[in-house]
Amino acid sequence: MAASWGPGELPSFTKRAIFTVVVKNHPIVNIKGPLEKEATRILQEIPGVTVEVEPTLPGGRRPDILVRAGDVTHVVEVKVQRVTNAAAARQLADYARQIPGQTRLLLIARSTTDEARRLLEDAGVALIDSHGNMRVELPGMFLWSEGRAPGAEVARVPGQPPVRLTGRAGVAAQALLRAPQRPWKVNDLAEEAAISTTLAHRVLARLERENLVAAEGAGPHRIRHLTNPTALLDLWAEEMRDRKVRQVRGFRLARDPRTQAKALSKALDGANIEHAVTGPAGVAQLAPFITAIPVTDVWIAETTPLEDAAAAAGADIVNEGQNTILRQAVGDGPLVYREKVDGIWTANRFRLFLDLRHDPRRGREQADRLREEVIGF
Repeated sequence: MAASWGPGELPSFTKRAIFTVVVKNHPIVNIKGPLEKEATRILQEIPGVTVEVEPTLPGGRRPDILVRAGDVTHVVEVKVQRVTNAAAARQLADYARQIPGQTRLLLIARSTTDEARRLLEDAGVALIDSHGNMRVELPGMFLWSEGRAPGAEVARVPGQPPVRLTGRAGVAAQALLRAPQRPWKVNDLAEEAAISTTLAHRVLARLERENLVAAEGAGPHRIRHLTNPTALLDLWAEEMRDRKVRQVRGFRLARDPRTQAKALSKALDGANIEHAVTGPAGVAQLAPFITAIPVTDVWIAETTPLEDAAAAAGADIVNEGQNTILRQAVGDGPLVYREKVDGIWTANRFRLFLDLRHDPRRGREQADRLREEVIGF
């Protein structure tokens, strides 16, 4: 249900819109129109929402779907989905920009992910899900509630466990992103990502269901083309998780933080330690917008003890005051497709994007800049 406040406690954002709060069990929003059965079922599960289903008008005409809160009413186009992840949200955002006139887009979903809700909010797409999340921001109407966190869901194929874009499947996603114009056969993807043909097929099949790839042909000659690299990047970044990450903090004397990455990479290379610089220090090799590098982040191959890597890099292990962080993950996913840039072993640009998003130090902002200026989609 929507949040409520006592007298004098209304938050500042209510100054720009009418905010309707729940008074006991009084509905905060009414949706009226020829809704699909699935949409009606979802809405009827949500406290604070009432639904009025209208029949088709004479002559086969369908009435508008209306959202009403207090005295404010808007005509909306409704999309219904079971699970809305980042990829689906990106596609909905693109669709919303094509809707003519004053009609707005409203998503009704069983569940939505955090990233999906962020993307839809940025695109001005209203949403209501069965877990109690409500983001309806229309002229004169602002409804917001935080729901319970649902378990992660992935579209399933009968007889197969769902495949998420993490681990080796995440490597396959990166392979597709690195060559977005390339036509792909299952064997091609398996070879490029060093995975089994079974996993490659499952990844492509899932992306086809997500409308991120298009297929032509049949059997061994079937070809897939990536149709929406932007949405695939969103989906991969949302689902990718490293396993059992370890890290040590280090301090290494350096006159200039911008030279630290090169000195570290050279020292680790000399010790035959596989590694990849990431975070702001890694991005600084590709784009000029990084203005400060407080810490140099480096991924280390899991076969090398982090203490040995720190010694090889000439860094003292510390509990505070670090200017270097050495990390490693089971499976060495962060090292996949690493590349040497200006003498520095650097994580690939998609990995840099992911690591920046997880960095609390202006990471989201820097990731968006990297996407715009380097990745390009």
